[in-house]
Amino acid sequence: MAAFHFELVSPEKLLFSGEVEAVVVPGSEGLFTVMKDHAPVMTTMKPGVVEVDEGGAKKRRLFVRGGFADVAGSGLTILAEQALPLEELDAAKLAQEIRNAQEDVNDAKSEEAKRLASEKLDQLNELKAALGV
Repeated sequence: MAAFHFELVSPEKLLFSGEVEAVVVPGSEGLFTVMKDHAPVMTTMKPGVVEVDEGGAKKRRLFVRGGFADVAGSGLTILAEQALPLEELDAAKLAQEIRNAQEDVNDAKSEEAKRLASEKLDQLNELKAALGV
């Protein structure tokens, strides 16, 4: 397979930059795979797992909490709201964060506070599903 340039950037740091064979992106309309010479597109992303195929047996999985994906002639750039390699996630800590988020939903005093708390809870549950725990 032919390689193309891919970068994944979060506000904290550059998580990946290099040549890859394919990247599966959790687009807001569903998952899509980017390969060399993909048609140009820009889309929002929903929380989910970005799967990076670096060629051979080398693959990476990173959780993103939304953002933008931009496919251009120069390659793919993902600007993530937040991103973490899956191997850096702790199941026990995640379970506690989910409990805390559920309490925030239950204790919300306004519709806006409830919406924001529910959004965070949904993102944490998406992360839990991505981890398979």
